[in-house]
Amino acid sequence: MEFRDYQEDIIKKGSNVIAEHGFVYLAMEVRTGKTLTSLGIAKKMGAQQVLFITKKKAISSIEHDYQLLQPNFTLEIINYESLHKIEGSFDLVVLDEAHSMGAFPKPSKRAKQVKIIIQKNNPLVILLSGTPTPESYSQMYHQVYAIPSNPFKRFINFYRFCDQYVNVTQKPINGIYIKDYSKGLPTIMDAMKPYFISYSQQEAGFKTVTSETIMYVEMNPLTYNIANKLKKDLVVEGNNEVILADSAVVLMQKLHQIYSGTVIFKSQSSKVLDYSKAIFIKKKFKNKKIGIFYKFKEELNALKEVFQQNITTKLDEFVNTNKSIALQIVSGREGISLRQAACLVYYNIDFSATSYWQSRDRMTTKDRTKNEVYWIFSKRGIEDQIYKAVVNKKDYTLNHFKKDLLNL
Repeated sequence: MEFRDYQEDIIKKGSNVIAEHGFVYLAMEVRTGKTLTSLGIAKKMGAQQVLFITKKKAISSIEHDYQLLQPNFTLEIINYESLHKIEGSFDLVVLDEAHSMGAFPKPSKRAKQVKIIIQKNNPLVILLSGTPTPESYSQMYHQVYAIPSNPFKRFINFYRFCDQYVNVTQKPINGIYIKDYSKGLPTIMDAMKPYFISYSQQEAGFKTVTSETIMYVEMNPLTYNIANKLKKDLVVEGNNEVILADSAVVLMQKLHQIYSGTVIFKSQSSKVLDYSKAIFIKKKFKNKKIGIFYKFKEELNALKEVFQQNITTKLDEFVNTNKSIALQIVSGREGISLRQAACLVYYNIDFSATSYWQSRDRMTTKDRTKNEVYWIFSKRGIEDQIYKAVVNKKDYTLNHFKKDLLNL
């Protein structure tokens, strides 16, 4: 196979960076081919044993790229949740969706596991992400802290790193003030410049235009009755189950569920209350192969009940059949391509601005000129308010909800 010209250029530059520093960070936007480009760098560096760490849903597409490239090295692909199973040695490691290791102030479990692998093998490292620091520059520290040559290696931990690179403030949580480490300084990215190669869809020549349409569904009267009673009394008691909203944050979460037709009870069991959204989607997009993003588990059950055999959750089956696919927003927003979909349909919306911006780009390819995205919102529900926040690159928070509650 042949690389695109810009990929060849990045492979050359990336190989030079990794040869000099021991690692490179490819900050390439979605659909620009960062997976294939990283494999090209591994090939150019003469790697023999390559470990590719990614999300479970992305494994099949990485295998496909590996088969296309047919390099001389052996490739082992594993998802982050299975890192404890890793055996053997590797001379190069690829960390896909590296921003997922960016938790702070404490390192996440996956960041710790990656550190163990790097300490054991001392490999060359390629980090990949279309959004390296989606919420805070502070997210960079634990992405690279395991790499011996990282620019922050002189700091023994994140807290010492903050002394120079973070404006530490305080914020109130339930009346108690705690330290806020989210205000990372731009100098963090300045320090990372020698290791960074950024590339955008615009630079790659993408001409895709994304159109978004909001469609409103009238839910069943029972759905609105439950929501209204919960807002008034903070509890709804049924024959066998109880819906409890004993704090503002729980009320926000419960209304988010109920307005889309599902609920998680106090007992932690869950149920589909209303199939209106699933029925609407099936009728509106009849005979179309679509990608559907859902938020809660019971929303998937509603889709399965309504679509029957015409929907799958498996990417391979979606690619090779006429079935539509249903993916949970957070797990499906990264590392996969839905280029075969006629359009994207959102059963519900996530509170995260990162989820919004990443998931809506899953259909994009260099040759595709238009993406159609449809948001299915309940009339008089909470989804509109969430959308207004995330489209402006802000997470929907409890402060937003408290202001919006009067209008719900």
